Amino acid sequence: MPLPDELQFMANALKPQKTTNARMDGKVCIITGATSGVGYQAARRLAQAGAEIVLVCRNPQKGEAIRQELTESFGVKVDIVLADFTDLDEVRRAAAEILARYPRIDALVNNAGVHRTHRTLTKAGFETVFCVNHLAAFLLTRLLLDRLLASAPAQILYVNSEGHRFGGLNLDDLDWAKRPYKGLQGYGAAKTAQLLTIWELNDLLAGTGVTVNAMHPGAVRTQIGMDNGWLYRTYQTVILRPFLQKPEVSGEAIYYLLAAPEMQGVSGRFYNKTNEETPMPHAMDRALGKRVWAVSEELTGLPHMPLKEE
Repeated sequence: MPLPDELQFMANALKPQKTTNARMDGKVCIITGATSGVGYQAARRLAQAGAEIVLVCRNPQKGEAIRQELTESFGVKVDIVLADFTDLDEVRRAAAEILARYPRIDALVNNAGVHRTHRTLTKAGFETVFCVNHLAAFLLTRLLLDRLLASAPAQILYVNSEGHRFGGLNLDDLDWAKRPYKGLQGYGAAKTAQLLTIWELNDLLAGTGVTVNAMHPGAVRTQIGMDNGWLYRTYQTVILRPFLQKPEVSGEAIYYLLAAPEMQGVSGRFYNKTNEETPMPHAMDRALGKRVWAVSEELTGLPHMPLKEE
């Protein structure tokens, strides 16, 4: 008997992954959170395919080391744009730098993310996980959207997570001031908000030549959450790590979703690595999605962009 849609992710995790050898020579690919884990592997794989890489990262030393590595290994142009995604002003500055440097953007990979076991707030008062995983990506995408439209065909890919299945999104308590903070639900809330706005963006982009998709990168070894306390780090390193895959599988999946000929023009989908699947119902609620879109615009200071059916 097949699993229900909501549980299909367990079977999908074991399925063979799709691959491609298609080239991306000269295509400008912007990747956030690109100095370790999934983002680094995506940058490396795309550079290997000839893409021009823009690393959006917060650590200049790590960024420079990766820039040198990719340039020397693959002979492609690699640029660095610095931004700490806990600060939306830095996201705005990064977007302005990208727009000033690049008349064309072929792909935007929203990969930067954090996980916290305890509630923390940014200097602007946002819950940190919600700010980095959702608000910063929402803001960057909107600020670059006109350039992506002018560059069509172009692609937007969000590195989301099966963590959206934990739920936790409450528009009346986005900063968790009224509830005990739970790390998995805080993460789930941010990833749910991200998915809900993706469906709205997909409708807005219909017929423009710009596509938007989301993907779970797989259960892989990354540094996300490793700045939490010793107990969390011990659990991740000793208990979970032996069962996790190498992050190279995530880089290969991102490369497939961007480069494969059969993916060109495909939009509004969620993938478990390269296998399409159905998110949880709470992440498909279109009425809620319109509310999340409006709240996200308000929190990021963006002007309202009317949605379809408004």
